[in-house]
Amino acid sequence: MAQLPEPTSLPSPPNDGITSLQYLPASSSSSSLLASTSWDGALRIHDTIAKSHVVTQMMDSGPLLSMAIGSSSSSSSSNDENHHPPVYTGGIDGSIKQFDIATSSVTTIGRHSPETDKNNLLTGKTKVAVSCLSVIDSNLIASAGWDRKFHVWDVRQSKNAAAVVSMDLPGKAFSMDASSDGTKVVVATSGRRNCFFDIRQSQQLLDKENNDGQDDESSIAKLLLDRESSLKYQTRCVKFFPGAKGIAVGSIEGRVAIEYLDDIGISSGKKKYAFKCHRVNDTIYPVNAIAFHPIHGTFATGGADGTIVTWDGNNKKKLCSIAKCPTSIACLAFNHDGSQIAIASSYTYEEGERDHPREEIYVRDVLDSEVRPKAKK
Repeated sequence: MAQLPEPTSLPSPPNDGITSLQYLPASSSSSSLLASTSWDGALRIHDTIAKSHVVTQMMDSGPLLSMAIGSSSSSSSSNDENHHPPVYTGGIDGSIKQFDIATSSVTTIGRHSPETDKNNLLTGKTKVAVSCLSVIDSNLIASAGWDRKFHVWDVRQSKNAAAVVSMDLPGKAFSMDASSDGTKVVVATSGRRNCFFDIRQSQQLLDKENNDGQDDESSIAKLLLDRESSLKYQTRCVKFFPGAKGIAVGSIEGRVAIEYLDDIGISSGKKKYAFKCHRVNDTIYPVNAIAFHPIHGTFATGGADGTIVTWDGNNKKKLCSIAKCPTSIACLAFNHDGSQIAIASSYTYEEGERDHPREEIYVRDVLDSEVRPKAKK
């Protein structure tokens, strides 16, 4: 039997809880850059092939709770073979900032609840953290936060410009994802609500503004559906399936739901279902992370039990357990071709304050047999 790949830890990991992991798009100069954010307030970038630390940038936003990677066409220098897209971060202070890797410059894009009194922020009386970020296209990014707000920002606008969309959410935002074509966004909030938004692409928006004058936000984004999760406990993570015909939802109760979107006009012909996972004997662990494989459309889950498991959601099959880490899996990310997975091993406080292993970012090669769908019998 062939020996399975082992996870390898990257140098200079975060010093506090890891909140996000994402590979930068592959370019002619690099296909292995991995960005991460954490509660220590720093954005870090590693090279996962060289197993080296590239840069650490303090974003001066307090703890960073979210991150998104711009598209490769997000800059006028995108024809430069050494160009890397911008990295956006969301801070506990409500700020959304952009980091340019080439120049090491930081720019403020906008802020959630900018009218909030700073004393209330410092005391924790008012919570405005940007808990979720997603890229819509090269010019638009979406954010959602603890202030129960959903915004869309046009990064072409001047520093600290108002959001082009501001909409209320039914609760605090816990997780968000954008469809691969940027036309749909799902936000999972407190109260077990899943909100689906339809988003106008920035080129369409620009064309309309040029023809009709200032656009109104209802034509940029609209709420398609606000529905209750099929899971009985708090949502931890939500991801669109490739093709956006459904979503995978992970909860604190060691369970994943596969839900479809027929009620917003996206026909699937399938029924929703849920399955148990990340359970050890009688102990039930939260599902903290879901990542879809970019080639096969299968997905991996990471749990507070420290394990990563791959699944074939279309055929309702478990594929395999691919790793066991010293503590909770906080985040997961596949690289551009699915040949490597990045793993954030970082205690997520499901058992309260206690001693725990230090934060680590691991990378592991992925075998095709671990993520390839099972043949139907």
